[in-house]
Amino acid sequence: MSDPTAALKNHQPRHDFLIAIDSDGCAFDTMELKHKECFIPNIIHHWGLQAVSKYARQAAEFVNLYSQWRGINRFPAVVMVFDLLADWDKALARNPRLPEIPNLRQWIATESRLGNPALEAYCAEHGEAEAPDMHRALRWSRAVNATVAEIVADGLPPFPYVRESLEKAASRADMMVCSATPQAALTEEWEGQGIARYVFSINGQEQGKKAEHIALAAEGRYDMGKVLMVGDAPGDMKAAKANGALFYPINPGEEDGSWKRFHEEALGRFFDGTYAGDYEAGVIAEFQTYLPDTPPWKA
Repeated sequence: MSDPTAALKNHQPRHDFLIAIDSDGCAFDTMELKHKECFIPNIIHHWGLQAVSKYARQAAEFVNLYSQWRGINRFPAVVMVFDLLADWDKALARNPRLPEIPNLRQWIATESRLGNPALEAYCAEHGEAEAPDMHRALRWSRAVNATVAEIVADGLPPFPYVRESLEKAASRADMMVCSATPQAALTEEWEGQGIARYVFSINGQEQGKKAEHIALAAEGRYDMGKVLMVGDAPGDMKAAKANGALFYPINPGEEDGSWKRFHEEALGRFFDGTYAGDYEAGVIAEFQTYLPDTPPWKA
């Protein structure tokens, strides 16, 4: 079996700078469409949440779009949805049958590559009678991928100034995609929009977590002060900081303006060495005002 991280491990720098870029909700305006039309209907259907569909939708939108957990992997995200419902009096008043997921919780805690290939391998070793929650998770995840392929079939263009920023950075930085989305979907989106040529590697959930992507590509190859993660979620910032790299935020709901500022201002600062420090702290402080950690029904 081939190593899905080979492109990262074998990477040979061409430039002194490295830029890692998240995809969904960061480079592409796909977050709202994918979650509201693909993920959430399948959560309700495959996990039997029809009795609390209104609350399940609100919980899922909060976790995946409008909170500090925006952009996390689909499997811990769906567990968070169940936990929010289990602690919500209005949802519990409907007497829902919330899923029992002991094996899924354990798998999330121990598996580093939270994607369908690892889940398929688990299910191949453990029958449905032994791990019904895992087989249910696999059916749900496959259904999500099929719905995404159907609904987002024609693709969406990147946000304004993404293409221009990639073109501007190409002569000075090596670039890669750093995402929790399945790699096949990422490749289709980046190649379909003609921007895959700017990156040396497209990395999704099969290559591990975002912090691992950065570490595998950067360690021993770049000065970490010359490594930048561009993302729209706190998890992207954590992945950068776990490696001692810099972070540039794309503010949810203000993506066009964030990319314009990156193209016209932040990218130049990154290359001339004036990004770290007060400037980075300022854009991060602004970013942190966009995503709360408390659901609106508890605020």
